[in-house]
Amino acid sequence: MSLVFDIALVAGLIALALHVVVTRDGRGAILAFIAFGLLLGIGWARLAAVDVALTEAAIGGGLTGMLLLRAHAHLAREIPPEAMARAEPRRWLAPAIACSLVTLALGAVVLAFPRPAPSLAHQAVASLETTGLGNPVTAVLLAYRAIDTLLEKIVLILALVGVWSLSRDAAWGGASQLRPAIIPEPLVFLARVLPPFGVLIAVYQVWVGADLPGGTFQAGTILAAMALLVMLAGLRPAPPTQARVLRVMLAGGPALFVLVGFLGVAAAQGFLSYPEAIAKPLIVGIEAALTLSIAGTLALLVAGPPDKAPAS
Repeated sequence: MSLVFDIALVAGLIALALHVVVTRDGRGAILAFIAFGLLLGIGWARLAAVDVALTEAAIGGGLTGMLLLRAHAHLAREIPPEAMARAEPRRWLAPAIACSLVTLALGAVVLAFPRPAPSLAHQAVASLETTGLGNPVTAVLLAYRAIDTLLEKIVLILALVGVWSLSRDAAWGGASQLRPAIIPEPLVFLARVLPPFGVLIAVYQVWVGADLPGGTFQAGTILAAMALLVMLAGLRPAPPTQARVLRVMLAGGPALFVLVGFLGVAAAQGFLSYPEAIAKPLIVGIEAALTLSIAGTLALLVAGPPDKAPAS
C-alpha cells in the first residue's frame, strides 16, 4: 500500500511540475506550484525528514505561492492578459534548456552518491548533550552552524529593506494597502476563526522545536500567514513601516542572536558558543525572538512596498 502511495505521490509531483512549465495560465501555474510544494512536503515526511517537510509546506507551498500570486496580480494590472499569455519561443527556449541540463546534472550527482552516503549525523547526535537540546536539526541550525543561520536572518531583513526602498518618496514610512475591493465573506469568517489556532500552533512549534520537529521558521511562517489573513480580510490594516514597535520586532531577533554571540566570546569558547549550563535557555530565547522577527518580515515582504503615506 505504501509503495502505491509513493508511486502516486511521485506521479503527482511530476504532473504538477510539467503543468507549471507548460501552462500559459500564470495563475494556474502558481496554484499548481503551491500544490507541488504541499505534495513535496508530504514526500519529505515520507522520508522521515519532518523538519524539512514542515518548512517545505510553509515556505514552498505557502509563502512563496503567496508572493507569486501578489506579483501576478500586480503584473495583471500593468500588462494586458493577451500579452501575458503570449509565448515567445526565444524567451523560454534558453531557460528550458538550462533547466534540463541542471536536472540532468543533479540526477547524475545523486546517482553517483557512494553507499552508504557520507553523513555527519552520528557526530551531530553525539554532541547534543552539550547543547541541552533533543532535536539534532535545531542543534545544527542554532549551535553547530549558528553563523549561517544568523546571516540568513540578516539577509531576510535586508530583503525587506530592499522591498521598502521601492516605495514612492511620499509613501516612505507608510503602510501597504492589502485590502481588496471586494472581500469574500468566507475570507472574513476564516480571518476571525483561524488566528487563535494559528498563534497556538506557532507557540507550540517554538516550544517543542528544541526537542522535536518544529522551530522558528515554521512558527514564523504560520504567524505571518495569520497576520496576512487578517489584513486581507480587512479586519486590521497593515502596520505603518515607520512604527517603532514594528522595527524593534523585526530587528530584535537578529540583534539578540548577535548579542548572545558576543556573550559566547566572554563566557564560552568564542562567538556564538554557548555556556553549557544555560545553552538551551539561550537557544530557546533566540528562537522566540527570531520567530517574531521572521513573522513580521515574511508578512511585510508579501505585503509589498508601502503605497500609503504615513499619518502626519
